[in-house]
Amino acid sequence: MSRLFFTLIIGVLLTLSCAGNARAQQLEAVQLYSQDDLIKLINKNEHLQRVVADRCQLVQDIEARADIMRVPAYQFLWGDMLAWGVCVEENPVQGIHYIQQAANQGLPAALEQLGRYHVRGILVQEDKKRAVIYLREASALGSLQAQLQLAELFIDGYGSPYDFEDLYHWLYNAVTSDSGMHQKIASYMRELEFLMHPKAVRTARRPLSD
Repeated sequence: MSRLFFTLIIGVLLTLSCAGNARAQQLEAVQLYSQDDLIKLINKNEHLQRVVADRCQLVQDIEARADIMRVPAYQFLWGDMLAWGVCVEENPVQGIHYIQQAANQGLPAALEQLGRYHVRGILVQEDKKRAVIYLREASALGSLQAQLQLAELFIDGYGSPYDFEDLYHWLYNAVTSDSGMHQKIASYMRELEFLMHPKAVRTARRPLSD
């Protein structure tokens, strides 16, 4: 065989090797999310999109942190993946189970989602009284989305009047740069005032540090 033939063969092998290395780098193991980063993704409702964007490479790690390590944010993520069949076979029963576990550990997003699902009858039976329980817990932990949904339920006649002052207090101290959200909060506060004693309204208008 000629020197030219060997040169061509070596050239082809080098090209294939470079292509293989580039492909290997693309398929390199994706870095596992930290608890804080995952919570940020959850709060922006970008957690499922992130798992898909990472080509579903972290499924086993996510399941282990949810099932074995029982990390609340990962329990929520794994539950949502199961509930909607993202990168895994759809299993709503197990999905809600893991979201409930995250809620039991006090993850606001899990409490808010369970409350919202019970309000709308998503995956579970519609039960607005039960929704109030979840949303109140999430509201107390600072979830503005939960506070707004709780306000809607209170205004529609659900929940206990004893909780109106707390909700008004949270909304009064809510911080948002969204002008539309700011107007919605103000509107709900006005409607709550009609359901509250004037003294309760005055008491509720206190800073969070009190």
